Amino acid sequence: MIDIDFSAQPLPEGPAPELALSHLDTLWLQVTGTLCNLACRHCFISCGPKNESHPFMALDEVRRAVETGAAMGVKEYYFTGGEPFMHPEIREMIALTLEHGPLSVLTNGVLIDEELAAWLADTFERARYNFDVRVSLDGTTARENDAIRGRHTFEKILAGAVRLHRAGLNPVFTVTTCHAELAESAGRQRFFELLAERGITRPRLKFLAPFKIGREERRGGAYAPYERLTEDALDEEARRSLQCSSCRMVTAKGVYPCPILIEEEGARMGDRLEDALAPIRLDHPACYTCFVEGVTCRT
Repeated sequence: MIDIDFSAQPLPEGPAPELALSHLDTLWLQVTGTLCNLACRHCFISCGPKNESHPFMALDEVRRAVETGAAMGVKEYYFTGGEPFMHPEIREMIALTLEHGPLSVLTNGVLIDEELAAWLADTFERARYNFDVRVSLDGTTARENDAIRGRHTFEKILAGAVRLHRAGLNPVFTVTTCHAELAESAGRQRFFELLAERGITRPRLKFLAPFKIGREERRGGAYAPYERLTEDALDEEARRSLQCSSCRMVTAKGVYPCPILIEEEGARMGDRLEDALAPIRLDHPACYTCFVEGVTCRT
C-alpha cells in the first residue's frame, strides 16, 4: 500500500467558479424529505426514520412544482427522499408527473411488494412518457451491502427488484462505490453475475462515487482542504457537463441547486422554482466530486 501525504497537496487558490443555469432540463423533487425506512451509513443527507429536517411534500406542492417546471421546459423529473414509497400519496404524485414528462423514482426497494410492483409495471406500460424505478444496492453479498445499508437489507432490496422485473418493469440498479473494488471492472462484473443469478438477464447498472458529507463523512472521512474547485479548473465543456447547469431540486422547505446540497447551510435559493434560476457558486467540496468523478445523479 502506498501512503499519500494529503497535507502536501497544494491548496486551491482563487475564488470558486460561478455557474449559470443554462436551461432547466431536469427537476428533482424530495417527495419524502429526509424521512426514510433505512439509515444508510453513506447517506450524504443523513436520511433515516427520525430525520424530519425536510418533511414530506404535499400533493399540491408536487403538482405546483411539476406544472411550473413543465411551463419552464423541464424534460425529465426525479422523485427521491428519504424513501419515496413511504409517501401515502406517491401513486397520485407519479400519475400527475407522468402527464408532463419522463419520471424516475429512486428507492431502496424494501417496500416494493407484489401489489406495488404490479401497479408500477402497469403504470410503466400505460405511461405516455418513460417511467423508471432506480433501486439502490451497495454490494454483491449481504456482507458488503448490509455493512452500508443495514442488517438484512440485501435480500429485501433484491426481492423488491426481482418483483419489479417479474412484473415487467426492468429496474436500474444504483451502486455507490463505497467498496473500492466495485469501481473496478472485476467488481462490476460481479454485479452482472449476481443479477443474472436472480433472473435479471438484461441488468441496468449505474455506479456513483460517494459524497463525503452527511453520514459518509463519518464513515469514510471528510473532504481534504485541497478538494475544492477554482475558477480556472472549469472550461466551457466542463461547465456544461455539470448537472447543476441544467437542474434544480424542490423540497418542502424550498429550492436548492441539486440533490446533494439540501442540508448545506446557504444552499437554499428561495421558496419557489422561479427563485432558483440565478447562477450558483460552486464553493462546496461536493462540487469537486461531481467535477472530478464526472458524477450525474440522472438515470
